[in-house]
Amino acid sequence: MQILAGVGAPDQVTVNYLVVAGGGGGGGCSGGIAGGGGAGGLRCTVTATGGGGSLESALLLDKGSALTVTVGAGGSGGTGDANGATGNNSVFHTITSSGGGLGGAQGNAGGNGGSGGGAGWTGTPGGSGTANQGFAGAQAFPGVGVSEASGAGGGAGAVGLNNGAGGAGVATTISGGSVTYAGGGGAAKFTSTGYAGGSGGGGAGGGNANGTNGDTNLGGGGGGCASTGTKNGGNGGSGVVIVDAGVVAASTTGSPTLSGTIYTFTASGSITF
Repeated sequence: MQILAGVGAPDQVTVNYLVVAGGGGGGGCSGGIAGGGGAGGLRCTVTATGGGGSLESALLLDKGSALTVTVGAGGSGGTGDANGATGNNSVFHTITSSGGGLGGAQGNAGGNGGSGGGAGWTGTPGGSGTANQGFAGAQAFPGVGVSEASGAGGGAGAVGLNNGAGGAGVATTISGGSVTYAGGGGAAKFTSTGYAGGSGGGGAGGGNANGTNGDTNLGGGGGGCASTGTKNGGNGGSGVVIVDAGVVAASTTGSPTLSGTIYTFTASGSITF
């Protein structure tokens, strides 16, 4: 059950939050097909949370203490036959969301993470997601010739698809309007069009081309690449931390934006109520 912001003893606040980690990088390729990166893990107390889980519980916190905020960077896309890199964790006080799993280069599995990375073609598994944060990435599509495709990265709201798009993200209204975060990176293939990234900032997979980057501050996974030459996977998108205690904070560091009582951190810092 969601706990309403601002309810508690006079020396305490109840804080709702969204914590999205950095997305994983798509795999690189050199005469191969690479998987899409997994989305950053998503934990939220408002509307919905990641991995199909129950809403997170708001935090009842004492006033006067500085609460740490860490915004995770996205993982770099792989170059040549290298895997992408795992995304970086995001943290608010005691709440940690795990970075997205890496996209595998050809023949390599996707990495585990907040959401799992997609596998490079062929026969290797996608990475696992983290419970209540995100879903698994896909195994590569076992086709032949032009039907060959990598696995897409998982998203906070759905699994990645083999021969298809990145897993969808999750929409939340914590910022005041509905915004979708943490979509998985799309699968790649040799033909001219790759597959779309998942809603919520997932980068598209390359169609005989580089993968597309995941969106900044949405935690999307980077798209995988496909090429007979050397191409790059897309970079994962950085995460975000949004907090709302129903009151204005006494102080902050890291220059978050403020709308009413809603603080949005796109870089690391701290907040004191």
